[in-house]
Amino acid sequence: MSSIEQSIKEYLPIISMGGLILIVQILALFLSTPMEVSGMQAFEDPTQVSNSIYYIIMILVFTLFVLIAIKKNMKWVISLFIYLAIISTIYYVVLALFTLIPFLSGVESIVSVVLSVGITVLLYKYPEWYVVDIVGVCIAAGVSALIGISLSVVPVIVLLVLLAIYDAISVYKTKHMVSMAEGVMDLKLPIMFVIPKNLNYSFLTEDFKQDEKHEAFFMGLGDAVMPTLLVVSANVFMKSNFYPVLGAILGTLIGHAILSIQVMKGNPQAGLPFLNSGVILGFFAGVLISGASFL
Repeated sequence: MSSIEQSIKEYLPIISMGGLILIVQILALFLSTPMEVSGMQAFEDPTQVSNSIYYIIMILVFTLFVLIAIKKNMKWVISLFIYLAIISTIYYVVLALFTLIPFLSGVESIVSVVLSVGITVLLYKYPEWYVVDIVGVCIAAGVSALIGISLSVVPVIVLLVLLAIYDAISVYKTKHMVSMAEGVMDLKLPIMFVIPKNLNYSFLTEDFKQDEKHEAFFMGLGDAVMPTLLVVSANVFMKSNFYPVLGAILGTLIGHAILSIQVMKGNPQAGLPFLNSGVILGFFAGVLISGASFL
């Protein structure tokens, strides 16, 4: 195998990760319109910065909940909570899609419940990597769209800055995010994307307690969700101005590329400082090019 082919093989999983983030952002943009029309916004006033603080508090409480459950060896509680979250998120995703289909009017709620439960059961029974990734894309896009239509640009930027700082502290200083990731990976839930290093890989047989070297790359769903919030928010609250949206998308991919280069060097990294910085800088570049105001 030539050095070029070897390089392509090494970087292909990383490129695939970038592709998954791009798919999440495109799907979230598509979902945001029917969700907005259906009134799925979480807040009456999306311009309030206090809404961002609310989300930060929710994340901190959930993190504490997971860490306590891991310490007390009660991972079934984590699984139950996440499966319920999966069902509810997929329900809203499917419901939003079905609002675009006129002949399902009146039965979309029932169909959405059946499909969300069915997909969750499939995930529980057969959590192979491609099932986890497909469900993960739907969840990431759904959450991004729901929160993105609920927060205007300024609160989203505040949220992304705070989360980048929190991610850096939790990975490099307290390291509790690393402990949490290691504690829940063996549950094989769609809280991360899985990209195999070879076609023979099976997520079903992966033993996170025994295997020291994994045959796949992993990326938390949050690394796709958080930058996508700004992509969706810019699209919803800066209507008819695509430059900030395009800038945010390109900025995310550039941030991911820089993050990937650091990871490939063998240096574990917190993802959000790179991704959130990229999407924010890309957004502002789009604003400058368009001459628009984001306030």
